[in-house]
Amino acid sequence: MRTQVAIIGAGPSGLLLGQLLHKAGIDAVIIERQSPEYVLGRIRAGVLEQVATDLLDEAGVGQRMHAEGLVHTGFDMLFNGERHRIDLEKLTGGKKVMVYGQTEVTRDLMDARQAAGLPTVYDAANVQVYDFETLSPRVTYEKDGQSHTLACDFIAGCDGFHGVCRASAPRSAIKEFEKVYPFGWLGLLSDTPPVHHELIYVNHPRGFALCSQRSATRSRYYLQVPLTDKIEQWSDEAFWQELKLRLDPEAAGKLETGPSIEKSIAPLRSFVTEPLRFGRMFLAGDAGHIVPPTGAKGLNLAATDVKYLMDAFVEFYQEQSEAGIDGYSERCLKRIWRAERFSWWFTSIMHTFDSEGAINGKLQQAELDYLMHSEAGLKTIAENYVGLPLDFGA
Repeated sequence: MRTQVAIIGAGPSGLLLGQLLHKAGIDAVIIERQSPEYVLGRIRAGVLEQVATDLLDEAGVGQRMHAEGLVHTGFDMLFNGERHRIDLEKLTGGKKVMVYGQTEVTRDLMDARQAAGLPTVYDAANVQVYDFETLSPRVTYEKDGQSHTLACDFIAGCDGFHGVCRASAPRSAIKEFEKVYPFGWLGLLSDTPPVHHELIYVNHPRGFALCSQRSATRSRYYLQVPLTDKIEQWSDEAFWQELKLRLDPEAAGKLETGPSIEKSIAPLRSFVTEPLRFGRMFLAGDAGHIVPPTGAKGLNLAATDVKYLMDAFVEFYQEQSEAGIDGYSERCLKRIWRAERFSWWFTSIMHTFDSEGAINGKLQQAELDYLMHSEAGLKTIAENYVGLPLDFGA
């Protein structure tokens, strides 16, 4: 079997790349080691920047997002018991974000791919990539007890942090930068109305909290917890009680509780791989970088990677130019490090760091107080949160 682009991974980045390449008339096969049900069962972020929503529209899958997604023009930051609204629309000249779950993005892309009859191999075992440093890359995998080889022009590694593509890059050619945070996020999903019509980010001596949402009837809440905590330690009742302790009295009084649909603990890390290109293999999304979820940048950065990679492939096939693929890594990394900086900074001022002592909390409060009383401070939060333009600083 042969194709132009072999995409490893059927998460949102791989599916989005496949859909955009299809629109551009470029053939691609997606290979995924998990089942479709497993892919859809992963609960992830849900705040989309304008860049991401524009790309979903370009891919022809934005209809349900616009019908069911929630447009947010701001969010609240809660510290010292008081809430302060960040007016995104006012501070950025009209920009907004869209609350639409990553699971729904994935579902829309899967449905579109299936409707178009495009090839996706799920439950592929022992996926391996070969010869990507040559002009004839290939991918091998096993399916239903049989071995298969897919020849291609390029390999797009959209297979996540634990995927085979980054692991197959020569160790001598790769640098990895990582910061592991000393806490995790305990997340709970429930069919209850959100406590507030916009998100609330909470800085509290007991730890960070986030009140988020997926729809007008489904809420997503998070609590900062030690990495040593186990999900079995947290009953639904214990979660709701702790969340109320970290909220202001008004929000705590409005909070509607209910049984959890899903509950999990996710560690936080900042991680970047350099470069993102190895011959004719390219890394995109979580395969190349991870950000703490505080800044809501993970899916949006993946979408940007896909945009740059799609443009590079279109330029290669339609204009016989390798300028796009040659510049892919540098172009992506410039944007990635800016998003990493914001996510690290936002995480640093909103979470408790027990090992840094009481002075850290005082410095956080001073920083937050300054930001809320500075137009420049408010603007830097807002413009980073809605997402920097694709050509920012180019």
